[in-house]
Amino acid sequence: YALADQLRRASKSICANIGEGFIKQKYSSAEFARFLAIAEASAGEVMIWLQYALDLEYISAEQFTLWESDYNAIISMLNNLRKRLT
Repeated sequence: YALADQLRRASKSICANIGEGFIKQKYSSAEFARFLAIAEASAGEVMIWLQYALDLEYISAEQFTLWESDYNAIISMLNNLRKRLT
């Protein structure tokens, strides 16, 4: 249960930080970039929890590979957007 909760919280944090940063961009693009970096870190945290889930055999290797691909794409998009702001 705790692992699933951590996964949910980390994944929700990605969206929340993007949203908060988007609102703050009207004051500072650097602030938006900071929140994108936090969202990127949260996506990295999800990857750690997914690795734990795989190691504990809560998810299959196939499922891990699918989610890993999705989160690597998210991390890449966040990184590219952040670089455009700085």
